[in-house]
Parts: sequence; structure tokens; C-alpha cells
Amino acid sequence: MNMRKHGSASVPACEIVLRRKRRRSRYIACAMICFVVTSPGLAQTDADFTKANEEFAQGHFKEAIAGYEALVSAGQWNPNLFYDLGNAYFRTKDFGRAILNYERALALDRHHPEAKANLQIARDEARALELQPSRLERYLQVASANQYSVVAAVAFWLMIFAFAAMIFARRRSAALALSVCCLFVSAFAAWAIYVLERGNEGRALAIIIGKDVQARLATADTANSVLALPPGSEIKILSTRGDWTYAALPNDLRGWIPAKHAEQVRL
Repeated sequence: MNMRKHGSASVPACEIVLRRKRRRSRYIACAMICFVVTSPGLAQTDADFTKANEEFAQGHFKEAIAGYEALVSAGQWNPNLFYDLGNAYFRTKDFGRAILNYERALALDRHHPEAKANLQIARDEARALELQPSRLERYLQVASANQYSVVAAVAFWLMIFAFAAMIFARRRSAALALSVCCLFVSAFAAWAIYVLERGNEGRALAIIIGKDVQARLATADTANSVLALPPGSEIKILSTRGDWTYAALPNDLRGWIPAKHAEQVRL
């Protein structure tokens, strides 16, 4: 009887083990399929980037630009890609688009040293005008909006855990103090993100890519000029009307600019 009971109990156990193995095999198979599907795309992207770099090294800057732009259009955004694209445009004397792509590289990696250096060189060459951040923005720029987002998220979850601890803990004063502190930190980080995103170097920042661009008082080429904007100059887009963009300009001015002559830094 004991042997029969032992045998009847061991059959389901074996089935459970087999089921687990089958599930594990399915997970491994799915992972391998995903790897096989994505690997050719990654390999192709690396090959295209390498080819564009080779074109640049050989002095074929227009071909290199075409290769880099194809990668950008495919959504392969990274600081080095925009940096290399900026260098290619710089070599063709297209300072507006060179500055645009250096700015895009710095938007992804604000500490990219080569992009910072080349951006300043391109600005000097083009005599581009810059928007000046407010004093508050300068103080808050000790960190990026992404870093403030991380701080806000961490502080928020710490606050949640502190509230949960207050329910079970006997001494609630420490948990209460921690939750209040985290609330203030999270609120401050959210406010900093709001200020930076709406500031002169936030989401509305755009770069003049056209030549001989004039900001005007109205949406007409015959309207009086407010300010001449060399290629690479910074503007902050406020609104759009048809083919025209109303923008905040350097020197605390505002005016209308043909929309085709400016591109936003943030994609």
C-alpha cells in the first residue's frame, strides 16, 4: 500500500517538473526569437553608422550627412550620432544645422565635452545669437530635467513607503518627518522640471537653419524687420500660425519667422 501511494504521488510531481521545464523552454525560445529578430536591426544600424563615418573620414560630407540623417529618421538617437552629424554639417559650412545637432547632442548628454567645444566654435563662425536663461534657470541648471525626474520619482516612492510605515510603526514621528521631507523634495523637483521645460532652453527651444532670416512684426515678408537672425541663432517658439512662427528672440525681443527656417532642438 505504501509503495502504491508513493507511486501515485510521484506521478503528479513529475508532471509538475515537466510543465516547469516546458514553460522554461518556451521563455528561452521567446527570448531567443526576440534576440534573433532584433539582432539584424542592431547590426544593420551599426553598419550604417560605420559606413557614414567612413564617408566622413574620406571627405564625402554630403554622403555622410545622408547616412546620419537616415539613422536620425529611423529613431536611432544618441549623442554621438548628433555630434557626428553636426561635424559633417560644419564641414559643409552649414552652421545652422551644425549648431542644431550639437544642441541635440547636448540635450541628450549635457556633459558631452566635444559637442560643447564645437558648438562654441560654430557659434563664433556663424556669429549666432543666443537666448539668455533667467537667473532662476541658471540656478536650476545644476541638474537636468531628467535628473530632476529621477529625484521626484525616488522621493515620491519614499514618501509612499513612509506613509505605509506610519500605519504599522509604533513611533510614527520619524516616518511622518520623512514623508513630509520627501513630499517637499518631490514637489521641488517637479517645479524645477516645469521651470526648465518652459524656459529659454526647454522644449520650445529652436535653432535658425535658414540664411538671411529676418524676424518681422507681422506674418508677411513686407512687414518691418525686428531682428536679423544669423544661422544657428536661438529662438523660443511661442505659437504657430500657418507658415509662420511667433517666437521669443535674443535681446528680449519677439517677432514672426517663417516656420521653414527654424527647427526645434527636441525631436
